[in-house]
Amino acid sequence: MRFFLVTLVVILAGCSKPPVPVETPAPVAAPVPEKETKRDNRPVIVAFGDSLSAGYGLEAGEAYPDYLQKALDAKGYRYRVVNQGISGDTTSGGVERIQLALAEKPRIVILELGGNDGLRGLPVAISKENMDRMIQEFKAAGAQVILAGITLPRNYGTDYIRDFEQMYPTLATKYKIPRINFFLEGVATVPSLMQQDQIHPTAEGCKMVANRVVLPVLEPLLRKN
Repeated sequence: MRFFLVTLVVILAGCSKPPVPVETPAPVAAPVPEKETKRDNRPVIVAFGDSLSAGYGLEAGEAYPDYLQKALDAKGYRYRVVNQGISGDTTSGGVERIQLALAEKPRIVILELGGNDGLRGLPVAISKENMDRMIQEFKAAGAQVILAGITLPRNYGTDYIRDFEQMYPTLATKYKIPRINFFLEGVATVPSLMQQDQIHPTAEGCKMVANRVVLPVLEPLLRKN
């Protein structure tokens, strides 16, 4: 009997299925945090204007602020140019969006406005008042202002054109700020550098504005970092 029990235990033990091994899950690697975008801490130059700054009629990257950025980079100036040109904008529109420009904490503002006021025949006194306010607010926020002058087609009348053109040197003298005498100097009189409307520069014209008109006035205000 004892022999029978021992034999039965051995047989049952032999028939038992071996334990199924349990797979240990592979360790899951901790997620790698995405690399933070490097913050651009370069001082800001705001190109604050109308269609002449916005690059009306041109492809992206062909407005004068784009060429100005390239010129600054090539010369080793670590500044970031922000284009805040809006086609069709007037000095009244500029006043309404001063805070948008100040949100960039600009070191320098290139103020190019007034042309659309003149083309619409708006009173020069109103345009001048708006320009005065913009200059005041930009300067109060610590920005240096460069005032870009512009003119009008000759059919707008001698007196009106005279008063309009005089607005720019008068304000520049009042606030002791640098002035670009004529924003399209050397460009407006060359048909191949102007678009068909003969109001807005081509891409090559914008390049000349950046390098030959704006940069000579801007560069004395810059420092290499």
